Amino acid sequence: MQKVMIIGAGKRGSAILNLLLESGKFTVSWVIDSQITAEGIQLAEKLGIPTKMDWQGLDPSSVDVIIEATKNKVVFKEIVKVFSGKALIIPGSLAYLIAQLFNEKRALIHRLENEATKHELIFNTTNDGMIVIDRQGNIILFNGSAERMTGERRIEVLGKPIQTIIPDTRLPVVLQSKRREINQEHLLKNGMKIITTRIPLLDESNEAIGAIAVFKDITEVVDLAEQITDLKEIQTMLEAIIQSSDDAISVVDEQGRGMLINRAYTRLTGLTSEEVIGKPADADIYQGDSMHMQVLQTRRAVRGTNMKIGQKRKEVIVNVAPIIVDGQVKGSVGVIHDVSEIRQLNQELNRARQIIRTLEAKYTFEDIIGQSEEMQLPIEQAKLSARTPVTVLLRGESGTGKELFAHAIHNASERKFNKFVRVNCAAISESLLESELFGYDEGAFSGAKRGGKKGLFEEADNGSIFLDEIGELTPSLQAKLLRVLQESEIVRVGGTKPISINVRVIAATNSNLEKAIASGGFREDLYFRLNRMPIYIAPLRKRKVDIKELAMHLIQKINLEYGRNIEGITEGALSRLKHSEWPGNVRELENILGRAIIFMKQSEVIMDEKYIPDFLDSSDPINEDDFEIRKTSAPLASKLERYECGLIKEALQKNKQNKTKTAEFLGISIRNLYYKMEKYNLEKTGMQ
Repeated sequence: MQKVMIIGAGKRGSAILNLLLESGKFTVSWVIDSQITAEGIQLAEKLGIPTKMDWQGLDPSSVDVIIEATKNKVVFKEIVKVFSGKALIIPGSLAYLIAQLFNEKRALIHRLENEATKHELIFNTTNDGMIVIDRQGNIILFNGSAERMTGERRIEVLGKPIQTIIPDTRLPVVLQSKRREINQEHLLKNGMKIITTRIPLLDESNEAIGAIAVFKDITEVVDLAEQITDLKEIQTMLEAIIQSSDDAISVVDEQGRGMLINRAYTRLTGLTSEEVIGKPADADIYQGDSMHMQVLQTRRAVRGTNMKIGQKRKEVIVNVAPIIVDGQVKGSVGVIHDVSEIRQLNQELNRARQIIRTLEAKYTFEDIIGQSEEMQLPIEQAKLSARTPVTVLLRGESGTGKELFAHAIHNASERKFNKFVRVNCAAISESLLESELFGYDEGAFSGAKRGGKKGLFEEADNGSIFLDEIGELTPSLQAKLLRVLQESEIVRVGGTKPISINVRVIAATNSNLEKAIASGGFREDLYFRLNRMPIYIAPLRKRKVDIKELAMHLIQKINLEYGRNIEGITEGALSRLKHSEWPGNVRELENILGRAIIFMKQSEVIMDEKYIPDFLDSSDPINEDDFEIRKTSAPLASKLERYECGLIKEALQKNKQNKTKTAEFLGISIRNLYYKMEKYNLEKTGMQ
């Protein structure tokens, strides 16, 4: 086992000591603290663990791991200086956080165990027998009353198919049909007569995950139970269930006269029971025909009917089903859903969407900052493409400003006085995206608006549409987009008539479309249609000469947002900004500057380097193996890149090419690791 030394034995160090002792995978060699009365020191002495008041002078080879729990930066630096490369040094804050997480995990497990014990106690104290099966029909719950009534022992039946205990059980039927069976008589194989209710257990997606049977011994009262056929008593039994529903419910008899309503019905319609009970079924209808009467005449359920009911003239959707007893229609039950509020909110949302979509593009080429050659080339390409209706494909990493270019291209074109519609293809689900892009005809699907709806392509007619994240389109939508580009026409969902459109398509992606084509994830013919005017926007790391100009522009923008008056930035701060590789590009730069301004005092007007994070960690010593790198005459940046590449290679080998473990080992994000591997062509060296 690895030998661990804990430096700092206060509350934090004591918690870490307890965690290590509980794990059983480490040997605590030393507990160090300048205070002999520290909590961790007292605990270590009780357990016979060596303690010391000063760590200096200890043999570095005597420990494998050092946990610094003093929270003293000076002490931490001294420890790193002495033990770096000889032992793994872990900051106490990290170890303490892990200890807290383990404590929370134990507390959660304890609570869950208590809840499970309570549930089991409830199941086993009830007089009703309970049997639960999983979706394979195997018994997973068998309470004490079930043991008593069936004569079977729980320990012997758990995990077995239900048919081995109750051969003629209908629980598998209920599991398959997803339908309840209420108060059914059943004869057990030991001769006991029971009345049972079988209920399917459904998850959130309405999939059956099991079934439960709740049953009582009715041997002595079966004669009395057989006499309970009076409709009034049945009504009393059901009324509590109906009254507890949040959906409005109304019940009529076979003559179509009101029998029962619940409180939700009164809230929705404004009608009391006195105004409905005994009255004709159409008494509550303001507009439309009575679905109760239709169901009573046809004996068939009606679903999804739009109506207006009650004094409040509420718009509702009605579902009505017949009540059939012994083949005779005894009435019908209706469930009413209030959709007027939902429809109003939907209309307001559509109006807001319309306003957003019809906004003119906000940016021009003057808003694109950058004098470097890497930035001037795509700007000139974009200006050239703006003069023609050619399809443009903007390519570049996330945060490089692809949408900014799309705005500028539209504003520089002849279409600038028409609509500029923006669509993020990755932010909308596939089922919604098709109807959003191409619209739909009336009756195309359940809930479709009367008269249909225009899609975004139709709304952008004579203007431009910006399709961001184009690489996320599904194959079916890729085929439809190809038709738009080839034929300049669309077909609405549920429609057959083609509609001609005149739309300029500007697409953008940060993914490798060529790789997607090779893997079958993107259509090659669509790629060639989109790639007529490809514009590559360079990442910020390849145009660091623009950082100063970008920083000044972003500072002025943030000044307006935060109500500040920052006038500039020091050369030291700029130098730190230029040290970063900026995997998040301009968006990340704006984030860093915004954070810096937040921490600046109100009296400060120049951003100093102390407010900029130090992106380079130069505390790690260079090993002897890197002597060749140091003795070359290459520039410093090149040496650093070679050294970093070597560290990543070594880490990948140590972790058997596992990216997640390598990222954790190096202390960087998985995204940053992939970026650096691509930068140094490490994927191409055969590493997977």
